[in-house]
Amino acid sequence: MTSALLTGGTYRGLAEQKLSPAEERFERARRTVGFVLAPLVTIVFLFVPTALDSSQQTLAAVLLGVVVLWVCEPVPIPIGGLIGVAAIVVLGVLPADDVLEPFGSSTVFVFIGAFILAQAMLRHGLARRFAFFILSVPGVGRSTWRVIAALGFVTCVLSAFISNTATVAMLLPTAVGLLTVIAELIRTRTPEGERFDPLRLRVGIALMLVLAYGASVGGLLTPIGSPPNLIGRGLIEEATGERISFLQWTTMALPACAAMFVVLIVLLILLNRPEIKKLTGVEEYVAGERAKLGGFSAAERNTLIAFSITVVLWVTPGIVALVAGNDSRAYELVSDRLDEGIVAVLGAALLFVLPTNWRERRFTLTWSEAARIDWGTILLFGSGIIFGSLLADTGLAERVGNGLAGALGIGSGIALTVFAVLLAILVSETTSNTASAAVVVPIVIPIAIAAGVDPFTPALAATFAASFGFMLPVSTPQNAIVYGSGAVPITKMIRSGAAFDVIGAILIMLLIPVMVAAVGFA
Repeated sequence: MTSALLTGGTYRGLAEQKLSPAEERFERARRTVGFVLAPLVTIVFLFVPTALDSSQQTLAAVLLGVVVLWVCEPVPIPIGGLIGVAAIVVLGVLPADDVLEPFGSSTVFVFIGAFILAQAMLRHGLARRFAFFILSVPGVGRSTWRVIAALGFVTCVLSAFISNTATVAMLLPTAVGLLTVIAELIRTRTPEGERFDPLRLRVGIALMLVLAYGASVGGLLTPIGSPPNLIGRGLIEEATGERISFLQWTTMALPACAAMFVVLIVLLILLNRPEIKKLTGVEEYVAGERAKLGGFSAAERNTLIAFSITVVLWVTPGIVALVAGNDSRAYELVSDRLDEGIVAVLGAALLFVLPTNWRERRFTLTWSEAARIDWGTILLFGSGIIFGSLLADTGLAERVGNGLAGALGIGSGIALTVFAVLLAILVSETTSNTASAAVVVPIVIPIAIAAGVDPFTPALAATFAASFGFMLPVSTPQNAIVYGSGAVPITKMIRSGAAFDVIGAILIMLLIPVMVAAVGFA
């Protein structure tokens, strides 16, 4: 299992997987449909008469084709994104330098640094040690659902104070270690001759997705939990003159977060029923394996040092925000200097300077080992950032939002809240959560004012919904990170993500208006 996860292979062709005849027929048909449908959708939309200007229509046509490529996988998913980026330049939407500029986003470097740290934790066994520590908590290691719930709870709590991306990057090696242990147990119970693919286990899908989705849920709990929160709060305060304190935000968010967490655990287990329910003998097995691990090796100590320094630097801006406020000079200074991407790269660099044998000049990680990270996922998310930037820069997102609002004849607070949530989720599926909040909330506020509706509730609902987007790897950085493990097929991410999008949207629509009134903002 560990060796499979160390290969850095997200996309695997039909010949690289162990599939049943029925699964192979479905995969072959899905990918064949993608070869035909992607260019067809793009060409048709290019020539369909619309009210969009030429650059907006071209971007929409290309993006529709790319979504088909991502869903059907006729080519590797990272290549699908790059094809779309190339098509945008070739079709004249914008010059190449302007299109490719967002690829230098800090988040791309979070991926690179975090993946290298995860590679070291896997290669030197530190992830396995962390996994056994979690499994050794009394009662947790007795069932798969408890393991999934425990990992999800830890993720939610951490992401309330640390960025969602950093939280998932930190916990991914532990999740992989847990999956490695459980997969080994499943393998021992698999009859000889029956196919066993450690990267296609339902329990692996649940473990990885609870990590990605749990971070999004926990990130809603505090204003500093996710960038969309700060963007939405600032826009709401500017438009309404209402100051939202840290405690008020948390009070409004807590019921929705708690409900979404419970729904998340139930949903993931129902849609991805683990191969085994009771982990009998796991506690004894874990105790024995922990004893075998013995003390920390030099490579493990160095990896832990690099990882700990990275975590401390990731957490520091959040602590400063709690103490001095997120609008203070101290927070501005610290957050600017300790950019998440730069911290991730510095933490990864420590692996190449901390020695395991100084006399022989051997260090914690070699470049050939580090180079095996999943570059495909990095390219994939980079292309997603590009599309998100183009949606905002060309005005396509705003045009679509205003058009939908006019077509639907929105005139009440309830209707506007529903519209705001649905639009935010739709936009966040194809662009970053931060871009979704920056695009959707400014659309919602003037619509509300024009309709004579208090913009506070619909704008806050849009802010929460902007942190959704669970269906595709490019929807959020955390989705892309867990997709990079290779343990989550895109079809499973789409199915689980779509279900959670729907239920989460309903919870936001129901709970946010109630909590806004309870706190006294309505």
